[in-house]
Amino acid sequence: MPTLSQITAALAAHPDLTDLAATLGCAAGRWRVAPLPAAARPPIVAALAQLLDAPLLYLLPSPDAALRVAEDLGQWCDAERILLYPAADALPYEHMSPGNQVLAARLRVLHALHTLEAAPKPIIVAPVKALLQPTLTPAELAEATLRLQRGQQLNQDALLRALVTLGYRSHPTVEQQGEFVRRGDIVDLWPLAAELPLRLEFFGDELDNLRCFDPETQRSAARLASALIGPPHEIPLWKRETALARLAELDCSALRPEALAEWQENIARIEHGLRFEGRAFYAPFFRAGSGATLLAHLPANATVLLSEVQFLVQHATALHDHAADQRARQIEAGELPAAFPRPYFLWEEAMPPATQPACTLVDLSNNAPTTMLEDGFRPLSLGELQFMPPELFGGQFRRLVEAIVTRSTNGQHVVAVTNQAARLQELVEQALSERGLEGRKQEVVSRTDASRGLEGRKQEVVSRTDASRGLEGRKQEVVSRTDASTSRVSPHASRITHHASRLTHPFQVHHATIDGGWELPALNLVLYSDVEIFGLRQRRPLGQRRKRSGEDRSAFLRGLKVGDYVVHIEHGIARYNGLIRRTVGEIEREYLVLAYAASDKIYVPVDQVDRVTRYIGSGDGEPTLTRLGTQDWERAKRKARAAVEDMAEELLKLYAQRQLKHGHAFGPDGEWQHELEAAFPFIETDDQLRAVGDVKADMEQHIPMDRLICGDVGFGKTEVALRAAFKAVQDGKQVAVLVPTTVLAQQHYDTFTKRLAAFPLRVQMLSRFRSTKEQDEIIRALAKGQVDILIGTHRLLSRDVQFRDLGLVIVDEEQRFGVRHKERLKQLRTEVDVLTLTATPIPRTLHMAMAGIRDLSVIDTPPEDRVPIKTYVLPYSDQLIREAIEREIEREGQVYFVHNRVHSIYHIANRLRGLIPEARIAVGHGQMADSELERVMLAFFEGRYDVLVSTTIIESGLDVPNANTIIIDDATHYGLAQLYQLRGRVGRSSNRAYAYLLYKQDKPMTPEAQARLEAIQEATELGAGFRVAMRDLEIRGTGNLLGSEQSGHIAAIGFDLYTRLLEQAVGQLKQQVDAQRNTAKAIQREAPAQPANAELPEPTKPSGRSGTKGSAKLILNEKILVSPLVTLDLPLTAYLPTSYISDDQVRLAVYQRMVEAQTSAEVRALRNEIEDRFGPPPAEALHLLIWLQIKALALQAGVSSIVATNNEFTIRLPVLSESTRERLRRNYRRDSAIKIGPQFLRLDRYHLGERWIEKLISILEVLKSS
Repeated sequence: MPTLSQITAALAAHPDLTDLAATLGCAAGRWRVAPLPAAARPPIVAALAQLLDAPLLYLLPSPDAALRVAEDLGQWCDAERILLYPAADALPYEHMSPGNQVLAARLRVLHALHTLEAAPKPIIVAPVKALLQPTLTPAELAEATLRLQRGQQLNQDALLRALVTLGYRSHPTVEQQGEFVRRGDIVDLWPLAAELPLRLEFFGDELDNLRCFDPETQRSAARLASALIGPPHEIPLWKRETALARLAELDCSALRPEALAEWQENIARIEHGLRFEGRAFYAPFFRAGSGATLLAHLPANATVLLSEVQFLVQHATALHDHAADQRARQIEAGELPAAFPRPYFLWEEAMPPATQPACTLVDLSNNAPTTMLEDGFRPLSLGELQFMPPELFGGQFRRLVEAIVTRSTNGQHVVAVTNQAARLQELVEQALSERGLEGRKQEVVSRTDASRGLEGRKQEVVSRTDASRGLEGRKQEVVSRTDASTSRVSPHASRITHHASRLTHPFQVHHATIDGGWELPALNLVLYSDVEIFGLRQRRPLGQRRKRSGEDRSAFLRGLKVGDYVVHIEHGIARYNGLIRRTVGEIEREYLVLAYAASDKIYVPVDQVDRVTRYIGSGDGEPTLTRLGTQDWERAKRKARAAVEDMAEELLKLYAQRQLKHGHAFGPDGEWQHELEAAFPFIETDDQLRAVGDVKADMEQHIPMDRLICGDVGFGKTEVALRAAFKAVQDGKQVAVLVPTTVLAQQHYDTFTKRLAAFPLRVQMLSRFRSTKEQDEIIRALAKGQVDILIGTHRLLSRDVQFRDLGLVIVDEEQRFGVRHKERLKQLRTEVDVLTLTATPIPRTLHMAMAGIRDLSVIDTPPEDRVPIKTYVLPYSDQLIREAIEREIEREGQVYFVHNRVHSIYHIANRLRGLIPEARIAVGHGQMADSELERVMLAFFEGRYDVLVSTTIIESGLDVPNANTIIIDDATHYGLAQLYQLRGRVGRSSNRAYAYLLYKQDKPMTPEAQARLEAIQEATELGAGFRVAMRDLEIRGTGNLLGSEQSGHIAAIGFDLYTRLLEQAVGQLKQQVDAQRNTAKAIQREAPAQPANAELPEPTKPSGRSGTKGSAKLILNEKILVSPLVTLDLPLTAYLPTSYISDDQVRLAVYQRMVEAQTSAEVRALRNEIEDRFGPPPAEALHLLIWLQIKALALQAGVSSIVATNNEFTIRLPVLSESTRERLRRNYRRDSAIKIGPQFLRLDRYHLGERWIEKLISILEVLKSS
């Protein structure tokens, strides 16, 4: 299948480009290639990379431009060759350290340039800012790089000392770059430049094995022959003494007292080798001289490509001017020593002088050179390779198709690179059929999915119709047919050479995204991108995100610390007091110590750890410890069971009414639905497409839809709703979109009207932004069916708002509506299709409990161009706030400043005005008049303010893609989920977003507040909302998650047990309702014919306790929620020694994994995993694995207990059938050590000796198979 690389090959084979490459490869110099438009540069660069056997460095003005070009280059050549060298986020003189992702990418480039033995050579893309930021010198990099080879001699202690010196940090489990851990003869570490962490297995001082492993599962993957371990920083931290000496020489007498104290505190941290935020600020003191630029690492034969050198110089100058202003201001304010070294290079320092070129410099410009220029760049021509701009289509698919068919059937090569490849191919094939050219489809059309992971995304082919259902007769209001543009016939068409014939089909369509198209007469070729087709670019970033694993119940014990509250399913609420080893008789085992009321304790064997879960209540208060030996715990469980049954009944009543209701079944997608979806200006995620599919499938059923779309802010829920709304309108139905705020109504209205502008339907809005007269007109038009989609607040639920034919209700953030409005929505759920959107993360365990009654679609994959929010937890500082706001304003962005006290919010706003006089600052809070608040919010949304100082009213609803910095004052006062929601207000675009969580330095933090801030900093991964929900439950409790009436029961037995009981109750009641529905349908089939729209009989109300006719009594038993208990008393010292797994939390997590192993195969897999992670298990760990194998077999065989006494083993079963006893007699007739009874077997320990394990497993295998 052809790809864009064919065009690259055709360009590389063209004589004009081969001549140009030969000139560049002869000797170092300065050249200017022009005219070359920006969209044509990536294929030319890719073709030059084929011709030049040397690394290429492509410099661009801005980080965003560098990212776009890196994306494009990955389409034109092997994406593995493309390396992005990003700029660190921090501005010069700013107390911030770059993120691990940025550091890793920069170090990866350095390592690639020092390992050039293999071909092909890398193509490095960098913004000018990245070039001007110092990095390690080649000598420093070599000094700090360890080369590992399997089989080499390497002392483990020396390796660990080297890692600490380089700046690696020890951690019990390696989960992030820059971490390491030693476990016996195994060392795990994650070099910053490596994609995956490494596992080193030693035999003495020999590196016996070298593997990479998955940081999530901790399981080994590929075996490696060698690996590089580089430094985890661009700072030579091992030169600490040099840095301290240079710092001591600096005159700090002019610093303010507070700044001097912070300076001295940080120097003390450096002296003790401690990590701290802003350590990179002191990097100039560690470096030899000024450090080095990326150019210092390039080989002599490298080529440096410059994208419009004059723009590069302008950007470099602007960076220097801004840094110089910052420096002067900080020195004047007493925040920076006057002799502080400049922490960046100037353009003229970074680039080699024209008189002494160290490498070849090539300026790629759109301006044709005429003579030798003053800057020393000599002109080079591309000859016949003159790129021209193609025509633009602005989303008019029919005009585009006509142009493609005309060009390709006339012999011109047409290539379309678009995210809508399948749809475009289908339309072109239809056009060929209409022209009677069916036989030329295979000859003309070729398609390939050039982008990764998109092979399966083909849209279904539908028959073409002139108008979709429900909109007949209205098409001419908006749509008129435009004649296809004629082809620009190339003057070179008659002399296409062999390199052009590499393009095998006249029309090729590629599922990919690039930054623009062009026409190239020399190859008789025109290329269209989404820029020409839709008028904008659909971005796809480099690399591929690792799929996050979902939560599981074992997460409840992860990170369990001594003093935490837990719930034992049989004994109640206790305090966890750690792990302890105890010897009973001659056998040593490990136990969890649980402390109860009145100083009582129980010791839980580690093989019963699944009976213990972390306690999560409903509020901030501490739970009451259960009194052992009383009925307290049983009473609490009994009351919770009753409450769970009531709640499940209420849920199932709605479910039953929906199941038996005969609603409207919407038709399949039509032509217009495909056109709307094809024009979506972004690339859908798999989760988003799945949610769209779920909604459409629901709508096409007769049962009214009740689906919840749950996803992080900005993950595409609105687009799912919009497609559903459009589908409903095409069937002649009306749609209501209900939102909690007027500003959000305006935003949705803008989105819907813009996306649906090309179609003949009417979208209206009811809100305070409409006058009374306008509202009356809208309501009258709605009743007449002249409004298709109505967007508004709870005003839509008023009695005077009457729809002519309502078919779909979309509710955004239902939890923010009042009780009365929720009751109305509950009623609607049994009448029309209801789609609910929420950005509030809900625990996955709760989703499971409600599975089948409330249909749920989760969108937890971020959009393709989204980058994680950089989150800082720092003490309040005026300097920090000023720098953060200035950085955002400098890149023409906006800032949220959250201060949740109305009485002092204006004081804070005035303080900010004094810090940043040039900033346009507005204030918004909930006590303002509604109209005034809406005016402020709308003005901020429209970009008329730079900073919005507000309370938490911005927590949900406001979508301002240009706002990419949020500062949260006094962040210790917020819940974790609230912090997560607030932080989600930024990072809605492809720009890097920043969140600053500030705390008062002079006020001690509570442990809970510290835990919240640590958790939000950990949850940087996009789509981490569900994990945040679980952590928030742990820290804050469930609050009113399931309603205030349920909070007390959750507090009494804990959230985990509560949701397990709810899951059990819902499952049993759902079976009853489904059985009633099937019976009702059977009766209806046998009854006389009914009208098509007749409703089925009302269902019998499900009842958990009343036992009414038609419903069975619920049986809720929490004991069946954990694995069955087999009593094992075996002569085995079985536990995980601390010498094998030293960290208590890691050991507890392994115990929990062991308990989850239910079969012999799972036990064997677990043994392999443990051996892989921790090395060969000692005798005690082996005994524990044998114990688990015996337990798994006993469970499968139905054994209730295996007990060892001094003389024998006794295996007891509830039932031992005669056939099983006969089989045992046949198998062991010669073995006098085994006695078979009616419900037991006895094994003589004296006769069996050391063979008892083998014999016991053999007998259990027989029992299992029987």
